[in-house]
Order: sequence, then structure tokens, then C-alpha cells
Amino acid sequence: MMFTGIRLLRAVPKLDYFRFHKLCFALSLFLCLASVVSLAVKGLNFGVDFAGGILIEARQTSGPVDLASLRSKLSALNLGDVALQEFGTPNDLLIRVERQGSEQEEIAALQKIRETLGAGFEYRRQEVVGPKVGDELVLDGILAVSLSLLGIMSYMALRFGWRAGLSGVIAILHDCLTTVGLFSILGLQFDLNVLAAVVTIAGFSINDTVVIDDRIRENMRKFKQMDFRDLINRSVNETMARTVMTNGLVLLAVLALLLFGGPVLFGFSAALLWGVIVGTYSTIYVAAPLEWYLAKRGRAHQKEQEAEAAGSKP
Repeated sequence: MMFTGIRLLRAVPKLDYFRFHKLCFALSLFLCLASVVSLAVKGLNFGVDFAGGILIEARQTSGPVDLASLRSKLSALNLGDVALQEFGTPNDLLIRVERQGSEQEEIAALQKIRETLGAGFEYRRQEVVGPKVGDELVLDGILAVSLSLLGIMSYMALRFGWRAGLSGVIAILHDCLTTVGLFSILGLQFDLNVLAAVVTIAGFSINDTVVIDDRIRENMRKFKQMDFRDLINRSVNETMARTVMTNGLVLLAVLALLLFGGPVLFGFSAALLWGVIVGTYSTIYVAAPLEWYLAKRGRAHQKEQEAEAAGSKP
């Protein structure tokens, strides 16, 4: 018996994605402006990684760490934001506590934490992350995102042309900016986990764009006389089943992380959930229409040059 696979859509849909593209452009512009304004006015609620604070690595000698119990005990100390997570083995514990102020306050907070944990822990690392280190991490994070966008644009431009590269990077900037803006507007904690999610969103967003651009290139060879707007619509429709299946499964996985991953993974999961949704949206309603506008403008400019050349001939 031959297995033929699962077909989500029996026939290729014929939806006109350009019908509401101006409304979607307005929505994207609003989201980007709201993000920029919030970042300028409120800024980000930086976690210990960026704002500085106490960092402790310890191992419980008596067995696996009970994170829920320890989180409750450390929260009762009123030291501000306290993040706990396992790393390596179930016996290993990583504790991050927000910056307390002066050096004396940091030492006092560290002593309180050790007293609360008790004698059943071996301390492998105890340090205070200063604001200078946090500033360096912010700059390194911005540099990492910028270099990844530059690399993506170069790849897209070499493979599909400069219009696809430019439209793809604008869509990624839209996704990353609105993700960071969401954390600023809601006041959610922004740490290294969330920064990793932002870089992941950039890769996830460009993945969809590459699939559609590849189909556009194939259809341009098949339908040489087809209007470019209709050709983009056809390409998006032909890849829609793949988009729904892939992004839908990723959405379910990220939703499970958000609901059951606990407080340590909440920021990472929330950023990825928003990124999956907005990344799918921007591929269809930002990158594809922008590529059409750039191609349309390029053809208009080419016609003007041809007309000027014809008029200058004797």
C-alpha cells in the first residue's frame, strides 16, 4: 500500500492578497510607530543580563532542585526580580537577582540568598553584574541583530535580486521592531532569552519569504506574460498550504512552551509566539507587496529612460 501523504488543501486557492494591502501597510506603520514611541518614552524593562545584578551558580548536594519551592522562598526576601533556572543537571541551579544599589546592599542581598538556600548547596560561581557589562551586552545584541540582517539581505539580493533582498529585510525589521516594541508597551522583562527569540524571529520570517520568492522565480519562467501582481498572488496561494502547516505546528509548539514552560521561559515563548504570527503576516502583506511596488517603480523608471533615449535620437 502506497502512502500518498496528507494534503491540507485539495486545490490551490485563488485569494487576492493585494486587496487589503494598503490597509495592512497602515496597520504595520501604526505598529512600528507605536513601538518606536514606546521605546523612546518608556524604554525596555531590562533583566539582570542587561541592567546588572547578582548572578549565582550552585549545586544542591542532596538531589534535584525544587524550583517552585526555592522561587517562593527567594521572592519572600523582597529583593526585586529573581529568576531561577536549571542548567546542566537537575541538581544545578542558576539564580539571577536584579541590581540592589550600593556594593553593601549587593553583599547583604547575597548573604540573604545564601542563608535562604541553606547548607545543602555548593556555590560554584558568585558575581555581581555591573551596569557597564549590561551596556556592553546591549551593544553586542544590537550588533548581532544588525549583522544577521545584513547577511540575510546579502543572501536574498544574490539569490533573488535586490528588490527581494530589500523587501525581505524591511519585513524582518518590521517583525523585530514590533516584537521589541511589544515588550516595551507591556512592560515585560527583556533579557538575553528574549534577544535570542528576536534573532530567531528574523530567521523564521525570512524562511517564509525565501519560499515565496523561490516560487515567484519559478512562476516567472512559466508565465512570462503574466502581470507581476497576479504572479505574486499565484505564488503566495501555491505556498499557502505549506505556510499553514509549518507555521501552524510551530505556533502550537510555542503555545505549549508559553503555557507550560514556566516563568523562566515566559519571555522567550511570548516573543516567539508574537514572532510566528507577525512573521507570517509580514511575509504575505509586507514583503510581497513591497517587492511588487519596487518592481513597478523599476519598470516605470526603465520606460522613462527608454522614452528619453528615443527622444534624443536624431
